[in-house]
Amino acid sequence: MAAAPHVDTAQLMELLSVSLGAYYSDFTVAAASENLTASQGKTLTVLRRGPAAMRALAETLGCDASNVTGIINRLEKRGLVHREPSASDRRVTNLVITPEGERVTDAIRERMRATHSGLNRLSDEDRDQLYELLERVFGARLTARPA
Repeated sequence: MAAAPHVDTAQLMELLSVSLGAYYSDFTVAAASENLTASQGKTLTVLRRGPAAMRALAETLGCDASNVTGIINRLEKRGLVHREPSASDRRVTNLVITPEGERVTDAIRERMRATHSGLNRLSDEDRDQLYELLERVFGARLTARPA
């Protein structure tokens, strides 16, 4: 009996692309339900992990700092984030999510029905395995908090 062929990197990348596209679509609709753009929702998601300096947030989001300024201005106007001076460097301003911003972030995650549906089809063991695999592939990005 011949061994099953191994999945190559291109196949994994294609599946990740499809998966992330579905996730992003679900996220965008959920963010819109809170009257936020996907970029604003993503910003709140990043800040939910902890405060971040503007430049570090821009790097995490993969965009220019000037774009982040506009995003933060709109989020701050809605009371979802606030700015505070860095304790270690007074030239730096940290961006901090507010309790209302946390509530909105949680509401977005709850409204991601397609993502929840897909993940709910996994057994506990499958979830553990998927988490472990994703952590091995992308864990360094998750633990690298924007500061």
